[in-house]
Formats: sequence, C-alpha cells, structure tokens
Amino acid sequence: MSSTPDGATPPVSDEPVPFTADDYRARMARAAESAADAGLAGLLVAPGPDLVYLTGYRPTAITERLTVLVLAAGQEPVLVVPTLEAPDAERSAGAAALTLRDWTDGKDPYAVTAPLLDAEGRFGISDNAWAMHLLGLQQLLPGTSYVSLTEALPMLRGVKDAHELARIAAAGAAADRAYGEILKVRFEGRKETDVAADLAALLLRFGHSQVDFTVVGSGPNGANPHHEAGDRTIERGDMVVLDFGGLKHGYGSDTTRTVHVGEPTDEERRVHDLVREAQQAGFEAVRPGVACQDVDRAARKVITDAGYGEYFIHRTGHGIGVTTHEPPYMIEGEELPVVPGMCFSIEPGIYLPGRFGVRIEDIVTATEDGGARRFNNTPHEMAIVE
Repeated sequence: MSSTPDGATPPVSDEPVPFTADDYRARMARAAESAADAGLAGLLVAPGPDLVYLTGYRPTAITERLTVLVLAAGQEPVLVVPTLEAPDAERSAGAAALTLRDWTDGKDPYAVTAPLLDAEGRFGISDNAWAMHLLGLQQLLPGTSYVSLTEALPMLRGVKDAHELARIAAAGAAADRAYGEILKVRFEGRKETDVAADLAALLLRFGHSQVDFTVVGSGPNGANPHHEAGDRTIERGDMVVLDFGGLKHGYGSDTTRTVHVGEPTDEERRVHDLVREAQQAGFEAVRPGVACQDVDRAARKVITDAGYGEYFIHRTGHGIGVTTHEPPYMIEGEELPVVPGMCFSIEPGIYLPGRFGVRIEDIVTATEDGGARRFNNTPHEMAIVE
C-alpha cells in the first residue's frame, strides 16, 4: 500500500469476549427446539458457518470424510468426526457441550451416524452438505427425508446476542476506519485492482482476519453491482463504487460508499443524493415488528418516485453474521418480522448502464427500545477524491 499516506491510523487491537461452552450449549439447545417446533426430527449440520456458530469447530480442511453434528430435541448433541480429526474437534470451544463420536478410515461413517437418527424422520440439513453424504445416509435410512436449513430454519443464526453484536460493531468500525484511510490515497491514474488491494490491506490492518470482497467499480463499471475490480484505469470525472468487507473476530463487515474523482456533474450529484435519501428512508423504516419487505419498500419508493425504479436492480439488503451474506433478506415478499438483534444491510443503488452507478450501504440492527442502530457511521455525502 505504497499510496497510503504516512501517519495512517494504527491497527486496532480490541479483543472480544470469548464464547464459552455454555454459549454453544445454549445455541445447540435452541436449534434443536426450533427444529422440533418446525416439525423436524432434528438437524444435520455439516462443516461450514452453521457448525462454527453452533460448536465453535471449524475443521482445518473440508474433505470427503464425513463430519456432521446431529441435533434433536431431548437428545445429547453428537458430533461425528473422522478419528484423525478428533483431537482438533476436542479442542474446540463447544466440545464440552457435546459428545464426540469418531470413525476410522475403512469403516462406514454412515453406519456410525444412522443410529443417531429417527429412521422415519424428516431432518434439516446444512445447505452446503456434500451430496455423497446425504445419499449415503439415505441408502441406510430410506425412510428419512431432508430439507435445507435455510428453508426450514432461516433464522437459525439470525438474531444476535450482546456479544455477537459487539463483534459486528467492531467489524463495522474497522471497515469505517478503512474507508477513512482509502479517501487519502490517489485514485486517478491507478487501476481498480490497485485501490482494491489498498482496501484489502486496510481491512487486515484494522483487525480483519479475512477479506471477502473489495468491489471497486469506476465509471461505467460502477453500473455493475457486483463488478470485480479489474484493469480499468480510474480517470478524473469517474464515479467510483467502493463495496468491501470480510470477517473480524469471526463476524462480518460490509459497507459501500460511492466517491467521485474530481468535481461531479449536477446529474451525478442528483443521483447520489437520491440514493442517500433512499438509504435513510430504509433506515428509518427499521423497527421491531415491521416486515423485512417494508424496509425494501421504503428505500425503493424514494428511487421509484424519482423515476429511477428500473435502475434499482437488486434487493435492499441481506443479513450478516458469521458470514457476510445470510438471511434475512430485505426484499418484496419477505414477511418475516424484524426483531431486536437481527442484523442486516440497507444498500439501495442506482445503476445507469454504460455510465455510472451509485450505492450506499450500512449494516444496521433493530434495538430493544423500538428503534434502529447503524454499525457503519462514515459520512453518506459524496466524497471527492484525487
């Protein structure tokens, strides 16, 4: 990051409150109860974000060897793991809250798992579970059936406790600091990939362990909401969409600001102001009890009423937690009510093909007092960069 000025803000060194075995025990119990309430015999959780959330265990490598957490109401949680990975599982933060059952190479892992399941039950299963594992269980237990966890329990991880909110707040603050620093670098004459590399380095500097994306969409590339930074050289007169985030302390950040290289035109200011107004309208719609779709409607109405509705081409927001995209979704048709602790983005945009795009995004949550809180607090006004 040779372009970052000297004297940049030093790295953040805050440490979160650790999750304990009791935290994971409570999460697994809630998940099992939610499964029963949904008419399921239990849950099968494969390696991935659900397993990390429920147990604190992240296998060092996800391979063809079966690893699965079995949860059912009234039943002790059991984590089935390959014997060679059992020591790692035993060291996970949630290990004391479950029973480990290992299997060795050459043995049938499905024969180990099958006795833990209701032979006629319907189970929720992780979206990212390997098909070979699901088929292996079905072969031994043909009376079982399965539904994806996102479909069956979309809010499994949706409502965050105080310690989770603190981690999301820390991630958001770190992303804000990265944005404050990126405004000091030179844009004109550099490639999008150069600025993206600066953003990634800044996220890491301010405590992120993982960078998930650094969208830098300059000029006409900004009209593609998920444009990946490319070799285009940023020019004076460009609008530049900056969308970046990742994981800090295991929880996500995701923020977008749109800057301009040099002075913008009247139209560019008008479009940016319109998106800023829409983002504020979405935020003001957030309160416990409103439907997720109402947040989308509030932001979308501003843009539609101004005649740009056809250029707002994506949902208004998505949930965030141990991944940067997860339920709930702020979109028409989603009637799930907003509840305190639910964290999600509000990110309306206008995309004019071949010309430029504008998006402004904050992560927010509903609060117990009936309002809303932002986890991103950098200015929404258009920043002018060089």
